[in-house]
Amino acid sequence: MLTRAQIDRTVAAALEEDAPWGDVTSAYLIPAESVATADLVARQTGVFSGGEVFAAAFRLTDPAIEVRLHVEDGEFFPAGTRLASVTGPARAVLTAERVALNFTQRMSGIATLTNLYVAEVAHTGARIADTRKTTPGLRAFERHAVRSGGGHNHRYSLSDAVMAKDNHLAVLTRDGSSVTMALEAAIARLPHTTHVEVEVDRLDQIPAVLAAGIGTIMLDNFSIDDLRTGVALIAGRATIEASGGVTLDSVRAIAETGVDVISVGALTHSAGALDLGLDLRIDT
Repeated sequence: MLTRAQIDRTVAAALEEDAPWGDVTSAYLIPAESVATADLVARQTGVFSGGEVFAAAFRLTDPAIEVRLHVEDGEFFPAGTRLASVTGPARAVLTAERVALNFTQRMSGIATLTNLYVAEVAHTGARIADTRKTTPGLRAFERHAVRSGGGHNHRYSLSDAVMAKDNHLAVLTRDGSSVTMALEAAIARLPHTTHVEVEVDRLDQIPAVLAAGIGTIMLDNFSIDDLRTGVALIAGRATIEASGGVTLDSVRAIAETGVDVISVGALTHSAGALDLGLDLRIDT
């Protein structure tokens, strides 16, 4: 999902935003012949993500900069670990530093938070998935980070699958049609490869959705007891997704109800940046 072209396009835009007319500080204070050597060092424990993005920030600033990654995306590291090393013209290294760190800190923060959720449900069959609650323009980066942390991606965009929520169902049934009939009619117009998911927020909505042959049913903001009842009612006839206000404190109990997928918006909309630093030395 996160391609070289996409990395280069987004990182180039970030570099232009940060230094639209060049880095005046480095240009005037750092001798042109100076060479910098820097280490990307973890200030706290975490899971790494964004290595290729980190490297791209330096490569696009000056191809003469050499970046060596010492850990791979998805790798756990303790505080103090040297994650990458950078060598090249000092002016260029200093120009790219903040953009490189911004991406890697953000992505590693998401990967680390995701890994905590995954660990909470590891004893069950549930998978942790992200949502579309991502930073505009950075969805591929943030969802790559979710996978680095051991999580899974939900549909990438509105173009990828049918996901009917309460507002969609209200429009579908405005002519008096039953939910089952309306869904069956909609499915009949779809290509056979298109997956269909329907969100419900009450137990009594499940039978009508099941009768339409839906592939995934999302149980939205259900209590733990209602999740158990919903799982028993569906009885393997559809993939069951739990969603709505999921936290690290609640995710274990949700997983233990027997749901198949737990979607967590917090993975991307609430993850903090991991504390990573670039320790730099300059030779003149």
